[in-house]
Amino acid sequence: MAMLNTSHSELRGILEKLEQAIFSHNQWYDDIIRTLVCRLPADSRDVEADAHHKCRFGQWYYTYASDELRTYPAFVAIENEHERVHKLAARILSAEASSETVTLLDYEHFNNSIGTLRLQLQSLKFELEDLLYNHDPLTRAHSRIGMLTKLREAQEYVKRNLGSCCVTMMDLDRFKVVNDTHGHQAGDQVLVGVAEHLMAHLRPYDKLFRYGGEEFLISLPQTDAKAGLDIVERLRMEIADCDIRYEGKRIPVTASFGLTLLDPDIAVEQSIKRADDALYAAKTDGRNCSRVWEASLGKRDGAE
Repeated sequence: MAMLNTSHSELRGILEKLEQAIFSHNQWYDDIIRTLVCRLPADSRDVEADAHHKCRFGQWYYTYASDELRTYPAFVAIENEHERVHKLAARILSAEASSETVTLLDYEHFNNSIGTLRLQLQSLKFELEDLLYNHDPLTRAHSRIGMLTKLREAQEYVKRNLGSCCVTMMDLDRFKVVNDTHGHQAGDQVLVGVAEHLMAHLRPYDKLFRYGGEEFLISLPQTDAKAGLDIVERLRMEIADCDIRYEGKRIPVTASFGLTLLDPDIAVEQSIKRADDALYAAKTDGRNCSRVWEASLGKRDGAE
C-alpha cells in the first residue's frame, strides 16, 4: 500500500475532511433523485460542463484536498468516475428539463457509475483508516495490530501448498548506544530511516511490522528459505551503507536478522519464536549477520 508523508494528526484531519466530502456527495445524489422523482427544476450548476468541479465534493477534491493526498493512488483514481457521474447526471437532468424521456439505459449508466464511485471512495477511506490505525506512527511500518492475522492468512496459503513464506525478525545492533551517544531524537531518526529503506526495497506484497522498540518483523510471502536469506542479506548490507543523518552527522547502524519458514503445522506464534531464536543466534555470533532457524537453536533459549 502507498504511504502518505503526514503525521497521525494530519492524517486524522484528512480522513475527517474526506468523510465530510463523502457525506456531501451523498446529499448531492439524494437531491438529484428528488429532482427527478418530484420533477423539480434542476440546479443550473448540475448541467454545466464543469459540474464536477462545482459540487461540494468537487470543491474539496480540486481545491481543498491536501497536497500529500493529491499524489495518493486511491485518491487519483476517483477523478474519472466522479466526472463521469456528473456528466451522466447532466444528461438525465437535461432530458427531464426538455420533457424528454429519461431512458432506462441512461439511468442504469448513472446508477452504476454512482456505485463505482462509492466503492472507490470507501476504498480510499479504508486505506486511510488502515494507515491511521494499523501503522506505527513513528516509522509508518505496520503495527503489531493485525500482524498475527496477516501471518495466519499467509499460513493458510502455505497449508494449501500455494507457496512458502518466510518470517524474519530484525533487530538494530547496539541501538542503546545510539540513544546514549546521540540522544533519543537521533535514535528515532535511525528507526525512521531504516524503516523507510526497508519499505522502499521490499517487494509490494512483503510486509514490514514494527514488533517493538528497535525490532521489526518482515513477512516474505512466496519465498523459500534460500530466497529469503538472499533478500535479508541484501537488506542487511544496504542498512550498513545507509546514509542516516541527524543534525548533519551520519549515524552508522547495522542490523541482525533471524529467518525461518512459516510452518503450516504449528501456531504462528511458534514460527515467530523460531525467527527470534535465529535472531538471537545472529546476535551471539557477532551481530550484523543473518541466521536461519534450525532445531539446535532451541538449546540457546534463555541464554543472554
